[in-house]
Amino acid sequence: MSETSQERTPQVAGELIATRRVGAYHHLTFVAPGVAELAKPGQFVALAVGGDTSANLLRRCFSIHKVSPSGTYGGTVDVVVAARGPGTRWLAGLGAHHEVNIIGPLGRPFPLPKEPVACVLVGGGYGSAPLFWLAAALRERGCHVEMILGAATEDRLFGVIEARRAADGVTVTTDDGSMGVKGWVSDVLPEVIRRSHAEVVYGCGPMAMLRSITEVAAAEGAVAQVAVEESMACGIGVCMTCVMPVVGADGQTRMVRSCVDGPVFRGDRVRWDAFESGWGRVPDDAYGAAAMRGH
Repeated sequence: MSETSQERTPQVAGELIATRRVGAYHHLTFVAPGVAELAKPGQFVALAVGGDTSANLLRRCFSIHKVSPSGTYGGTVDVVVAARGPGTRWLAGLGAHHEVNIIGPLGRPFPLPKEPVACVLVGGGYGSAPLFWLAAALRERGCHVEMILGAATEDRLFGVIEARRAADGVTVTTDDGSMGVKGWVSDVLPEVIRRSHAEVVYGCGPMAMLRSITEVAAAEGAVAQVAVEESMACGIGVCMTCVMPVVGADGQTRMVRSCVDGPVFRGDRVRWDAFESGWGRVPDDAYGAAAMRGH
């Protein structure tokens, strides 16, 4: 990211004005003037955690669930948090009027089709958070929108009721069958693509899920656009913790920063084979691979 683009990205003291529990997750609403007005579906924010005296130096990055550019308190930004580590537990425990330093919007948004086409939006767990805002943007363009929401269990689904308002059709899957169809999102995706004649599949969730929906989309003649869930520490391309292998238009694999070059990529450009062991690796044929290994 250039210095100019960094300077344009707002950093604000966001005031928490609402927090509520949604299944296994926490839905937080911050007043974040400047952030809300610039944001687009698929972008994210980087939140400082732990307070001014905390040892948690690294920020936590969250997809933007939705924004309200104007309102009683000013522009607001909503995020969905899964309280897993010290940083996210701290955020989930905050009360109203607490201030959190916010940088955003960051990253590249979901690309929108130029013409009205049928689209399928697939979310895994709280990875579905940015898809409802995307659904609204697509429907404004005249697109038919189907949503597939999946999770391991019913309490780990996010936004089922909201999806029924946001989309023309909704399919729910759970690994244990506690809600909707028993199975994975990739099990039902082929039929939804065929029924809706979808040309684009959008996805956000775990990397294994994104790989599977990319493969299904390709098999059905659709293009996949996926928002990857790579660990991001700074969110602005400095720390290099979120690098991943992506194939460029010239066919060359390069290690790119998912925070600034993504988080949205064409699914068929991501080198999913690098994540087979659970962690990203540098493919042997990636540009500069030998230098990265110190050869």
